[in-house]
Amino acid sequence: MRIRDERPDDMSRISRIHYTAFTRHPVHAPGAEPFEHHIVERLRASGALVLSLFAEVGGEAVGHIALSPAAVGDDHAGWFLLGPVGVLPSFQGRGIGSTLVRESLWRMRDAGASGIVLVGDPRFYARFGFRNARGLVYQGVPDRYVLAADL
Repeated sequence: MRIRDERPDDMSRISRIHYTAFTRHPVHAPGAEPFEHHIVERLRASGALVLSLFAEVGGEAVGHIALSPAAVGDDHAGWFLLGPVGVLPSFQGRGIGSTLVRESLWRMRDAGASGIVLVGDPRFYARFGFRNARGLVYQGVPDRYVLAADL
């Protein structure tokens, strides 16, 4: 597996990864179209895509992770939102998502970030140091899925 920074010619493959990864995902109502690929497109278009990492296996595009600035309480500096993270279904369960998360945390820590917030499964993200962020609210999301990690 190779993890690298996004390049301009990766954009359509990144969209396909997220669309495919989130099609029929349990976070969406049955039959609902995924929207996660649009999140990455909008972050990129607005210049808010701070970190965009791409995973390849044997030259095939298989995973992607995005990070963007986040405002956490009164602390508007140094916090970032992790997500979406997408891995093609046929490559899930092989550690690709975990590798993308670890690499992004390492890079953000190295860049001087204060912390990372995300909306996700606490059972998955706890292994990376994410915990329930008491008092941190994300409209429409149950509190147990709003997680943060200090770097």
